[in-house]
Amino acid sequence: MLKYIKFSLFHLLTLPFLIGITLGGYWMALGVTAVLMVVVLGDVLLGDDSSEPEYAMPWLLNGLLYSSLFFVILLFGLLLWSVAEHDLFGYGQWVMHWTGYNALAAREANQWWHFLPVLLGAGLLISIVGTIPAHELTHRTADRSAMLIGRWLLAFSADCSFAIEHVYGHHRYVGTAQDPATAPRGRTVYQHIVRSTVGGNVSAWAIEKQRLVRQQQALFGYHNRFLRGVGMTLTLCIVAFSLAGWPGLLVFCVSATLAKALLEVVNYIEHYGIVRQLHQPVRPYHSWNSTKRVSSWASFNLTRHSHHHARSQLPFYQLKAYPDAPDLPTGYLGSVLLTLVPPLWFRLMAPKLQQWDSRYGQNTDAAG
Repeated sequence: MLKYIKFSLFHLLTLPFLIGITLGGYWMALGVTAVLMVVVLGDVLLGDDSSEPEYAMPWLLNGLLYSSLFFVILLFGLLLWSVAEHDLFGYGQWVMHWTGYNALAAREANQWWHFLPVLLGAGLLISIVGTIPAHELTHRTADRSAMLIGRWLLAFSADCSFAIEHVYGHHRYVGTAQDPATAPRGRTVYQHIVRSTVGGNVSAWAIEKQRLVRQQQALFGYHNRFLRGVGMTLTLCIVAFSLAGWPGLLVFCVSATLAKALLEVVNYIEHYGIVRQLHQPVRPYHSWNSTKRVSSWASFNLTRHSHHHARSQLPFYQLKAYPDAPDLPTGYLGSVLLTLVPPLWFRLMAPKLQQWDSRYGQNTDAAG
């Protein structure tokens, strides 16, 4: 049963965040601290996991994916409660009734700096709890329920265009100059966040425009998935403002921006410096992998990225580890932290890229 339970780790990571907001003050750093400690240290202490078990109850794993929307809404609601002028949803009274703790008084005592780790934690958790399951669901293009829930999950990071560009753009152009999500060597993660965000949206709009032309549909209308995605995020903005005023809108926009930025950092580590000619088929060596145990559990096997690009329609629980594929210096979140110091990231990746060139560079004219 552990092979099923392990993928519920991302659910559990929401609890310290919710508890921290409820307790207020310096406890509001509990969420982001817990995520960093569990995932980063867990990868260091628990090592690798290349197992490929069979799953007789895939419905249970799919249930974990679909339930992520509930947890993101819960995060969203409590984030708004933390800045609302009134006791939104009666949450403070509910806490007082069941625990005797005066959460409303604790909230009133919060200072602006207490919200810095909350916003970091919200962005991090929206990425883990929202964007990662959305990535899996929006690959299931024939399943309307999966697409609907996946797109709503992406709306919390203002990134519904990801469901277009990633599936129909990135997977086609990965490793080439045409792919905005593939970072060339020497580009810092900060440059990449901006360039990939802009390039990804431009690409998504172009892909959707081509689709609508083929189907003889109006560009500016309901059938435009790009515009519908913008509308979904605007709906969340309206909800945030309606429930918690300008502070609510501000915390939502900041957390969504951070979540989107983190997605681009993940894109950065997954394909940094790897090159491919457009005529070449996508191979396992066109992605950086990680077999770190906790990263795999917390990301629905997104770390098995080589197999994902080879067979993008496979559900996450059927992905193979590919232990011989190029590997990251550490797990996903640890690698994300390394990118924040570009000289350190470049130094760690230089020998890995040299090894990549020596093994695979003869297959492309762009290596080196």
